[in-house]
Amino acid sequence: MPTTKSARFARVLFAGAALAFIGIPVGAQATETISLTAIDGYPPKALWVKAFIESYIPEIDKRLAKTGNYKIKWNQAFAGQISKVRHVIDGLEKGLGDIGIVTSVFHTDKVPLNEIAYATPFVTQDVALVARTYDELAAEFPAMSGQWSKLNQVYLTNLDVLDSYQMFFKPKVTSVEGFKGYKVASAGLNLRYLQNTGAVGVAGSLVHYYNQMKTGVIDGCMLWPEAMISFKVAEVAKYMVKADIGTAPSKAITMNADSWKKLPGEVQQAIKDAAPVFRDYTATKVIEAAQTAYGAYKKMGGTITELSEAQRKQWAMSMPNVAQDWAADVEKRGLPAKAMLSAYMDKMRAAKQPILRQWDKE
Repeated sequence: MPTTKSARFARVLFAGAALAFIGIPVGAQATETISLTAIDGYPPKALWVKAFIESYIPEIDKRLAKTGNYKIKWNQAFAGQISKVRHVIDGLEKGLGDIGIVTSVFHTDKVPLNEIAYATPFVTQDVALVARTYDELAAEFPAMSGQWSKLNQVYLTNLDVLDSYQMFFKPKVTSVEGFKGYKVASAGLNLRYLQNTGAVGVAGSLVHYYNQMKTGVIDGCMLWPEAMISFKVAEVAKYMVKADIGTAPSKAITMNADSWKKLPGEVQQAIKDAAPVFRDYTATKVIEAAQTAYGAYKKMGGTITELSEAQRKQWAMSMPNVAQDWAADVEKRGLPAKAMLSAYMDKMRAAKQPILRQWDKE
């Protein structure tokens, strides 16, 4: 006997009611869970790792929750659980982690274009501006993201995690002339700022400065106050020469390219769109931390000697032209460093930054 329309409709209503009774919405799809491992060699007390946990992860999760199609199960493998500080770039290349924070300043050989702000000291202390400018350069110059592609990584954004580099010493130092003869540590290209000062540059890493300073392996370091407080280096380096050398993005957020390709488009879009939100959130936190760090340094017994603008200008002009030397070297690798240097300085000039040396011109 043929089924009537009313009977069929009744069965549909009954089925819908049964699904609702057991808690399954009609037409609902199950949420797919994707596991991702986030890595960095630094611990969660580091401002940028803390910001990743507080901002980036929740921002991605919030965007995915709008549709409910996907959610991410995060494995937070920080503090060197998978890759030590200088090896995050290799860990992501090999797929030991899916997404992570690379301290790009350690890798001038692999990602030289990321060092453009390090090649141009005494240009700006505007954290948000420089971080945003890096992403603009990545959009304008495909070679910037292309250097990451060669390392099996997808460039997502960068982080500027310092308000300005300053000079810190265990012995009493109050001037640039006082640097002479002392061993001073820093991360990479900025060691060239010490040329012509008489200081001995030592390649180092933030996580080691406390012990190295305490044991006399180094006499000083080039760092920013928030990190001095967070990593307790201020306990052994009681003298700051406040030179306001400038800021620079030392971190890049990248993802293993194979992991990226496996992600659904919606998840890729959420990760990509959340990146600049995270970048700007980090810049805000850096500025907030800087506002209290100088006072905290004094409370810990630190003495601050502030250089005049004339003294800062003298130091800047006494340096070799770090930027043009950097650009010439990077150009030999087939990368558009000179064009990027001009573009970067043009953006800084357009933003009316207090530039002490026109690195692309003098």
